[in-house]
Amino acid sequence: MDRVSAFDEPLKKLLGGATAKVMAEHLDLHTVGDLLHHYPRRYEERGRLTALTDLPLDEHVTVVAQVADARVLAFNGGRGKRLEVTLTDGHGRLQLVFFGHGVHKPHKDLLPGRRAMCAGKVSVFNRKMQLAHPTYQLLDAASDDEAGASEAVDAFAGKLLPIYPACKQLDSWRIAKAVDAVLPSAREAVDPLPEALREGRGFTSLPEALLKIHRPQTKADVAAARDRLKWDEAFVLQVALARRRFADTQLPAVARRPAPGGLLDAFDAKLPFTLTDGQLKVSKEIFDDLATEHPMHRLLQGEVGSGKTMVALRAMLAVVDCEGQAAMLAPTEVLAQQHHRSITEMMGELAEGGMLGGSEQGTKVVLLTGSMGTAARRQALLDLVTGEAGIVIGTHALIEDKVKFHDLGLVVVDEQHRFGVEQRDALRSKGKQPPHLLVMTATPIPRTVAMTVFGDLETSVLDQLPAGRSPIASHVVPAEDKPHFLTRAWERVREEVENGHQAYVVCPRIGDDEDDPGKKKGKKKTAEEEATADKRPPLAVLEIAEQLAKGPLSGLRIEVLHGRMQPDDKDDVMRRFAAGEVDVLVATTVIEVGVNVPNATAMVIMDADRFGVSQLHQLRGRVGRGSAPGLCLLVTEAHEASPARARLSAVAATLDGFELSRIDLEQRREGDVLGQAQSGVRSSLRVLSVIDDEEVIAAARQEAVTVVAADPELEHLPELRTALDALLDKDREEYLDKG
Repeated sequence: MDRVSAFDEPLKKLLGGATAKVMAEHLDLHTVGDLLHHYPRRYEERGRLTALTDLPLDEHVTVVAQVADARVLAFNGGRGKRLEVTLTDGHGRLQLVFFGHGVHKPHKDLLPGRRAMCAGKVSVFNRKMQLAHPTYQLLDAASDDEAGASEAVDAFAGKLLPIYPACKQLDSWRIAKAVDAVLPSAREAVDPLPEALREGRGFTSLPEALLKIHRPQTKADVAAARDRLKWDEAFVLQVALARRRFADTQLPAVARRPAPGGLLDAFDAKLPFTLTDGQLKVSKEIFDDLATEHPMHRLLQGEVGSGKTMVALRAMLAVVDCEGQAAMLAPTEVLAQQHHRSITEMMGELAEGGMLGGSEQGTKVVLLTGSMGTAARRQALLDLVTGEAGIVIGTHALIEDKVKFHDLGLVVVDEQHRFGVEQRDALRSKGKQPPHLLVMTATPIPRTVAMTVFGDLETSVLDQLPAGRSPIASHVVPAEDKPHFLTRAWERVREEVENGHQAYVVCPRIGDDEDDPGKKKGKKKTAEEEATADKRPPLAVLEIAEQLAKGPLSGLRIEVLHGRMQPDDKDDVMRRFAAGEVDVLVATTVIEVGVNVPNATAMVIMDADRFGVSQLHQLRGRVGRGSAPGLCLLVTEAHEASPARARLSAVAATLDGFELSRIDLEQRREGDVLGQAQSGVRSSLRVLSVIDDEEVIAAARQEAVTVVAADPELEHLPELRTALDALLDKDREEYLDKG
């Protein structure tokens, strides 16, 4: 067997069909190489009990602890039986529950004083952490399976016991057995690091690192293996990004230098305020890029309300000055319409080029969305193909084949994370030569993530708020513990409205039947399902709007806004809210980005614990956009000691988006950063932490640049080329061009 094919061997050949099927379907592991790169999450040591005090809710965990007590309870008038087993580690307690016929064996096995390894999904019932119907393995030799138990004791007593990321269908210790079966293949591993780099940094070989991470004898083994494997991940990823950047520098582009006394100068002359230092600095970086003869690839990160749209508009005007066209791609119709409205307002008569009363230096600014009428759409398409329109703002309708440009010079992508690589590439392909690209995000990204997720883009940061922006006070409202706080929250909303302002109320769900796939009519829940049922469904826009109209906000003008409304209806509601004809807008997260109503000063976020940190920060940025101070109330039923409450307290404590993005990152599982949410394919990050490994990522980036500059095609580094192909298949490498 050659060196590559050992890792490509399908798991079913070595493990049997049933185990391989579970691994493929639930853990996305298909080959020997996949399993060898499925590293232990942590290691248990003999005599050290797992901490039960900080188990993550809704995640599959493996715990090692001692049985404190076990009792069988009857329910349903004695017809049903439930076994409750309490585990302890001296610090925390965890309950195991078994139902029905499933109580007999655990009742016999899990006796007080016994020590066991248990695996299951953490849920909460009656305010207690529990695992319902967990699988378990005794760690003393008093079970039915004497041989199996003593084997587990030997493994547990003699070495560090690896705990693998597992799933309901396959426990950590079964994964460990499967790893034992494929571990000999680790010796066949192809080493991606160039020899000089490996020796210069004193790394262990790759086969040795794989053996040490799966079966360490000491903690030093684990540390050496992790250091080596982190480098592989960081380096291979950075090589892919460096090759991407190198390829981009080889592409031709039209240099776009704004004409003196042209459209940009005319626009700047009529601005009623001065640009911030940050805006001027970032604009210079962009104009320098636009003046080169290969395409700009720049990421513009800006705090909520830092004036990114102004910077992007000036870049678009600079391109129009040079006879080019600029397209802005927005993720939703609400946002595209909002951008169109605010850009035409900012430009005034300069946005009416060719029209009566328009400026001679002006250009036409057109909107293109999927829901436009035929006549308006036909006119917009005509304006683009003739070059009459210098600026177009649209949704993915811009990407359709029918859309042709006269000379597309700049593509601005707003809220990059909402678009797939195909959509962005389809728009860029409409230029005669590759157009310049400016990607904007209001979600602050820590430097390490920028170097990995956006590693092929140059980065500009706007972290200064324009003058006149008001501070936003944020408070957590514990609705369950202190219901009078919620009553006061609605009084505050009413006070804001009485003072001439407006408010948002945000809910996680829309609330019609089709919105709730969990509802199965006529199906009775089992006792087990009742016990492990998730908490109540998230609060919904339609229900909350009705309750507020009849109750605490009666008499106010309340409207709803959500994604399933017709585009015209959405735009109508937003227009009326912007015009002050609506007091309270009850909405889903469709208002998350770009919606700009300076008179809206208060926001109440219901079930705030159901939103991510970045999302809460984005939502909060919709208030405090005018001269009056903003107020954001985070309503939750999460109990005081829960991670969810800690997250909300962090959001309430700071308005610094970069600080919050770091907190957000620390609370997400490793791998999420380059995981399915962004790339659509499996993350290649296993041990590299984009939180803690900034130095590794920065050093790997430097080494990668050196390697690629010397050998762009990696002709003299076949092992690195192989690793690149394995880790970054075609789809994923294309994703790195920013999916």
